[in-house]
Amino acid sequence: MDHIQEAFTQRLHEKGIEVSSSQLEQFETYYQELVSWNEKMNLTGITDREQVYTKHFYDSISLAFYVDMNQVKTMADIGSGAGFPGIPLKICFPHLHLTIIDSLNKRINFLQHVVQETGLEYVQSLHGRAEDWARKPEHRDHYDLVTARAVAKLSVLNEFCLPYVKVGGVFAAMKGSSPDEEVKEASRSLKELKGKLNRVEQFTLPVEESERHIIVIDKTGATPGKYPRKAGTAIKTPL
Repeated sequence: MDHIQEAFTQRLHEKGIEVSSSQLEQFETYYQELVSWNEKMNLTGITDREQVYTKHFYDSISLAFYVDMNQVKTMADIGSGAGFPGIPLKICFPHLHLTIIDSLNKRINFLQHVVQETGLEYVQSLHGRAEDWARKPEHRDHYDLVTARAVAKLSVLNEFCLPYVKVGGVFAAMKGSSPDEEVKEASRSLKELKGKLNRVEQFTLPVEESERHIIVIDKTGATPGKYPRKAGTAIKTPL
């Protein structure tokens, strides 16, 4: 363990999350594959090792500071990109059954490769639009926890993500700077999609000390049949 991993594990330890040596190996494999694949396709603008451990890995795991992951069995990560927050959370909490959905097949190929190289189990990576997969019965109103990290504004994310959340489950939107305006704008979409704002958590990312926010939304009822609308509609005309 070098100083970067030591700082990473210590910060998580302070939050009550323990990382074993085998899990650290998985994180390091993930980092190496991320940098390697990033040379041939655009996965991330951040490749410095210390920054990846902080801005991608730690930032992803921060969701577990506010949601009890031991009470979560099924999780979906919508618009996962290079695997954030889903893969870091899965490494830390191996019991999770994780579904990743992304619209770019190249990214799905990368994520399947990472899953294979790290030896993660119970991970399915699905290529396609979030709106289309949400129409399938095996995914609709199904997941304990659904996440999205910096994908779109909240009124759009609600339509992408809430259809996947089971009644009594949680949608957690991970944001950077203050989302107060987004939350106000999203009130209609929450009502339409059977979501209720639980709380907004705020914390400071270590080292660079930038603000992060996690919007926690409870699913109060089954998704109405007309949602989500066809692919692209939510972005063009948000609720």
